[in-house]
Formats: sequence, C-alpha cells, structure tokens
Amino acid sequence: MKDNKFISDVLYADNESKSKELTVNQNNSVQPVAFMRLGIFVPKPKKSNAPSPTLDASSELTKLEIARAEGYDSVQIIGPRLDMDTDFKVWVGIIRAFSKYGLNSNRIRMKFSEFAKDCGFTSKRLDSVLRSEIHDSLIKIRSKTISFKRGKDTRGSYTTGLLKMGFFDADTDVVELEADERLWDLYEANHLVLLQQHAIKVLPRKEAAQAIYTFIESLPNNPAPVGFNRLRERLSLISEIKEQNRVVKRAVEQLIDIGYLQATIKKEGQENFLLIHSRNPKLKPFG
Repeated sequence: MKDNKFISDVLYADNESKSKELTVNQNNSVQPVAFMRLGIFVPKPKKSNAPSPTLDASSELTKLEIARAEGYDSVQIIGPRLDMDTDFKVWVGIIRAFSKYGLNSNRIRMKFSEFAKDCGFTSKRLDSVLRSEIHDSLIKIRSKTISFKRGKDTRGSYTTGLLKMGFFDADTDVVELEADERLWDLYEANHLVLLQQHAIKVLPRKEAAQAIYTFIESLPNNPAPVGFNRLRERLSLISEIKEQNRVVKRAVEQLIDIGYLQATIKKEGQENFLLIHSRNPKLKPFG
C-alpha cells in the first residue's frame, strides 16, 4: 500500500499553482474532487422507491492509475442512493478515520464513539438510534459499486466499491473499515480538495443546498457559468424539470443567505445559468 494513500496533511496545487496545506479536523475534510462533482451523495427523494442513479464517471475516474494501467476507459458507479444528511457525514468520518490511522494499512479499527465524532455527530447522539443509522449507512456505502471496463470488452473489468469493508460490532463498540488499495490515488493530493464543513453545519436537512455547495467547492477559481442542467444532474432529482429548477434556485438562495455565495442567475434561451462571483466557505462577511 502507498504510504500517502490517506493523509491528514496533504498538499493540493490550486489553479494558480500555489500549494495549500489541507488539514483534516472537525471543521475541514479533504474530499476526492470526483465525489464532489458527481451525484454520489444526493438529497433524499420524496418517494422512498426512487430508482438508484447509474453514474457515468468515465471522465473523472479514467484518470486513476488503475484505469490507465489496465486500459479501462469506461467507469460506472451504481448502487443505493446515498444521502447528504447521514451518508455523507459517515463518508466524511471514513475519510477522517483513514487520515489518522491509514498511513500503514488500508484496514483500520477504532471505537465507535471516536468514529461518530469524526462523522460530526455530537456526544449527545451516541445512542442506539445513531448506531443503527451508522450501521445502515455503512451498508449503503459498502454497496456503492465502482465498475471499470474496457469499452464494450466484457473480458476485462474490475469491480470494487467506495468502501471495501465496513464492520460494526455493537457488543465491543468497535468500527472496522477497509478500503481498496488499488484506488489509493483517488485519495492522493492531486485529486483532493479542501472541503470546509461550516456551510454544511448551518444547513441541517437542507440536502440540496449541501450537495450544490460540495459541487461549487470542487470548481476552480473564476469558474465558467454553470448550467442548471449540470446542477440538476448533480442532485439526481426525479421530479419534473420545472420543479427541479425550483429546488436548485432555492438551494442557491440558501447558500447566498448564509453568506457563502455571491452569485447571480442568468437565463439564456430555455436554460438558467449560475454565475459565481465569489465564495466564502468560512462564512465570514464579504469584504
């Protein structure tokens, strides 16, 4: 396993080629760029039987070493819908856990109370309900499958998941996690960005705004206008387009209201575009 697979302090070169130190703590997480841009963690649908999205992640994940080495040019992500309210928090906890204990192994063990704290849950919530929610979330994350293929050639493929193994023993109160070491560069510095947690914390249960926040934070400085079609795709909504646009607009307004975003919405033809003027992930007053 690579020594720098999961790291607490990593360097990420932004689009101005200035190195930044990315530090994992209670307010910050480092996230794979692809996971912030793709509709992996999405709002809960109103219908409980909403279909699970199949994501074409070829443009993002064929850059990984495993894809280049094996000639995989088609990557799909399938499996259960992962929500922003619980599943994304558990995923943040997984990343944080490996940043602390995964330097020498892709398999780690830790106390449930510590893992829950890494997910962002308060000590007041350490009850049987939370244990059940985290248990269910680990199952869902483990079931999210990443499939690498060589085009239509079914003779060569590789199937893995966001998490290779997630184990929780309620009797011993221990969480055990294992990641696929063949995906180590997904977590390397070139593929990571800093994700401040401030906006997510002040937007409880506003999953559309949380998801769009993660998408916007993955963009470079001075990004081009973002079409609502891309934001609708990021949210993986299943309602009518008109209703989806309302959800996107409301989410953008919420991001503006909390002091994260300065932006305008412009309509060209039949489509709306988000023009991003400034971002403030620490939610400090704009100067």
